[in-house]
Amino acid sequence: MTEAPQARDALATAADASFAEIAQRRRGRVRRYFYERPRAMDAVVVLCYVILALPTIIASGSEGKWLAMSLLLLIATVLAFRRRYPLQVVTAVVLFEVAATILNPWGSNVSAGLWFALYAVATAKKRPLALLVFVAASLPLSLLYLFMWTSPNNLDTLQDVPENFHLINNIATAVTIMLSNLLATGIGISVRQRREHEAEIAAWVARTTQLGKVTERNRIAREMHDVVAHSLTVMISLSDGAAVVVKKDPERAGDVLNELSRTGRAALADMRRVLGVLRDDSGRPAPLAPLESGHNLGKLLDGFRTAGLPLHYAHTGPALPADPAFELTVYRIVQESLTNVLRYGRSLSRVDVQITRDGDLVTIDVLDDGRGTREGGGALASSIGSGQGIAGMSERAGIYAGIVTAGPGKRGGWAVHAELRWNGDKGEE
Repeated sequence: MTEAPQARDALATAADASFAEIAQRRRGRVRRYFYERPRAMDAVVVLCYVILALPTIIASGSEGKWLAMSLLLLIATVLAFRRRYPLQVVTAVVLFEVAATILNPWGSNVSAGLWFALYAVATAKKRPLALLVFVAASLPLSLLYLFMWTSPNNLDTLQDVPENFHLINNIATAVTIMLSNLLATGIGISVRQRREHEAEIAAWVARTTQLGKVTERNRIAREMHDVVAHSLTVMISLSDGAAVVVKKDPERAGDVLNELSRTGRAALADMRRVLGVLRDDSGRPAPLAPLESGHNLGKLLDGFRTAGLPLHYAHTGPALPADPAFELTVYRIVQESLTNVLRYGRSLSRVDVQITRDGDLVTIDVLDDGRGTREGGGALASSIGSGQGIAGMSERAGIYAGIVTAGPGKRGGWAVHAELRWNGDKGEE
């Protein structure tokens, strides 16, 4: 839980950087080569079809069947466009295959062109349409062999041929055409499903990366708000106080100025640390915790007392979990609450900070008895207020399944109540 935002952001960055590389590596060298060069793959498809149909092309040329040979070469040509026009190509291939088969039956090219065309349709279109195209494209050639052709001419000279030999041969050819086309369509559907799966993973990676970036920006913006709002509010109050007491009590004014200087240096260090995250080239978010020890909360309270708040602090129950992120959340909630008191409160006589731990539940209460509201507060409030403080506290508490409520107190003034749940170490009590 303590590293949840950082881990999520780092995971998103790593996933975004490595997904493309992993997908490419899974394809292997040969597939990766043709995946990156689709024109080369088109040339391979054309070459494969020409090789399969080559005996028929040669036979048609030697027998003077130039139209049949031209149709086979035309099929090879249109296959080069199957990627861009899959439906048009499969239609053309069906017509040319049927015409070529009528002119030169029982050639080696039987249905070969449809394999590549149907595969292209299955990879480009959804499954129902791909199956419909498979049936529509396979039927003409299958029915042609099943009902129109009885036997090749050279089988008529054979002796002792069974009477039903031609029928069985035709049925086997038609079934072979259907099965081979179904296999090509099935392979195409499988490839499409794999590509869709990879696209879904890529989309998930993109969404996760974007979420990580937004989360990191919000985290940095929240830190910037806490640093700037708190530091400037305290420094303005200290400088105003120093201007008042410098003539009456120089020693007291010196203490105020020392606190002003310390607050400024701390703010500068925090700003450098937050900006350093933006310049980090390691890809891992740096921890945004200003807490060097558990005494920092005490230093924070001392700074507000020096700035003029009549502050009373109480802690009930075991010590807070020794976790930097959890301590940071408590620190920032107290800091933001007291900054709002200093910024908006008027006529303050008492400000109470109460931190209570009861098992896994840690509650934080900040109450004041002054006048003023979140909407008001004079020039200081209007010059610094950004309206992000309470939202930032709620976001921090949400990391630990907590809530933050803020509003007028029951006895006047303003009250902030926060609840955090710590589940990081069950053995700690």
